[in-house]
Amino acid sequence: MSGGLDLPDVGGAAEAPRAVDIFDTTLRDGAQFEGISLTVEDKLRVAEQLDWLGVAWIEGGYPQANPKDAEFFRRAAAGELQLATATLVAFGSTRRPAGKVDEDSTLRALVEAGTSTACIVGKSWDFHVTEALGTTLSEGIAMVGESVRFLRDAGLRVFFDAEHFFDGYKANPEYALRVLEAAATNDAQVLVLCDTNGGSLPHEVQRITAEVTSYFEGTDIGIHTQNDSGCAVANSVAAVLGGASQVQGTVNGYGERTGNANLMTVIPDLTLKLGITTLPEGRMERLTAVSRHVAELVNLPPHPADPYVGSSAFAHKGGLHTSALGKVGGASYEHIDPSAVGNHTRVLVSDLGGRAGMSMKAAEFGVELDNRAAADLSERLKVLEAEGYVFEAADASLELLMRRATGWEHGFFAVEAYRVSSYHRQALSVQGDPLGDDGGPPPEPMLDLSTEATVKLWIGDDRLAAVGEGNGPVNALDAALRNALNGRYEALGRIHLTDFKVRVLDGATTPGLSDTGSVVRVLIDFTDGDRTWTTTGVSPNVIEASWQALTDGIVFGLLHAED
Repeated sequence: MSGGLDLPDVGGAAEAPRAVDIFDTTLRDGAQFEGISLTVEDKLRVAEQLDWLGVAWIEGGYPQANPKDAEFFRRAAAGELQLATATLVAFGSTRRPAGKVDEDSTLRALVEAGTSTACIVGKSWDFHVTEALGTTLSEGIAMVGESVRFLRDAGLRVFFDAEHFFDGYKANPEYALRVLEAAATNDAQVLVLCDTNGGSLPHEVQRITAEVTSYFEGTDIGIHTQNDSGCAVANSVAAVLGGASQVQGTVNGYGERTGNANLMTVIPDLTLKLGITTLPEGRMERLTAVSRHVAELVNLPPHPADPYVGSSAFAHKGGLHTSALGKVGGASYEHIDPSAVGNHTRVLVSDLGGRAGMSMKAAEFGVELDNRAAADLSERLKVLEAEGYVFEAADASLELLMRRATGWEHGFFAVEAYRVSSYHRQALSVQGDPLGDDGGPPPEPMLDLSTEATVKLWIGDDRLAAVGEGNGPVNALDAALRNALNGRYEALGRIHLTDFKVRVLDGATTPGLSDTGSVVRVLIDFTDGDRTWTTTGVSPNVIEASWQALTDGIVFGLLHAED
């Protein structure tokens, strides 16, 4: 890996570093993302994942902001968080205007947080100092310098986040640099340039970072970008090309408003594209696993189209793409080897695909399709997708479809019939006077809902029938099917439904349906504790669509019970 990349003329002498430190702020800035609410336990688990990935710094939060963050730092200091690679950082702000550092509760909380490092934020845009803080520019500079000195005298390493730096630099570069000087002369280790509004563009960020790096030669410069203009990742890379040696960001780009720089993209961009070290040797392959694990911990679905780590990042659907993959491998349509980031190639089959893609997907499932079967199945798939089926999200149903195309039929059970009935009764509660004669409160309505399903099926020569009850038709059908199969398959006890989705597909071309009709598509997720799978069903009748997906899911689980 080489340092000193050839740079365009950006108005300042700079060269890209050989290595950058990754500063993760998922637990602080990322936690401000809409929909994220982390418990202390969640924060500890996320921090463990970040350390396993190999980031240099983990910003744990604002110790004084709330009891939860205070508890996190207390438990981390007590030994509940064991970090092998990363260093935990406490976040705070400079002292208040006209205040004293030794009386400032925020600075005191940073000293007491039990970390070796603190990151404090201060205003670097003159407009914010005079209007938001309501103080003088000289006081704004003093707030920064005195706060850094106080923390350094307390024995802490200090990073300084220059809030709104790029806006401030463009409006009044002299003042923005004086703010950084106040931090640097008081021994801040890193001066972090923040694009707080997320409105800067890469050419601006690279030029300004290069100028600042040249001005503060010998002091490390960091970059913190928001994604409001969609440029957070590009701006982070541009800053490194301008000489920044620390990059702040979050897992999966979580953060306030439109989010922060997505480290899952920044890290491989820098290392795999530019040869700049970001993680310890052998950690890049953990990127996809960490991305998805953290998504589970914060209870948000992973975004399939995320570069590098998304489930669709190396998924191929078009016929030309899949055909080329079959001939020359991933190099034809993949910009890196997916395994470098812990991901893998996926072939999607659809009405856009062809025989080659069908054969590759079958091989992925361990199913052998000859050319004729692959071609026939490709045509069959076009018909099914016209009816409303989509198999990209339902690999289990696709695998069963491929197996059946070879003449295979499962022997677990054969369905003779099923029936579902729902009972809806609204009654009056016994509380209150049902006649309203005693002056008491009026009766409250009570809703009694129950669903019953009956399933009749054959296992070999044995005809079985069972009834199941549930809080809806799918729950009742699942119960009835399990009751009918009771004791026949031990693996059935490990197979559980985890999610159920229904979508109305207006205008689908299901044969026999009127132009104004619609069908529904059902997706059901299953797990056996070790693996997960999804099946689909399509029908004008939501119960029939659900039954298709339900039985496919049970069959798939039983089929792979011994894998």
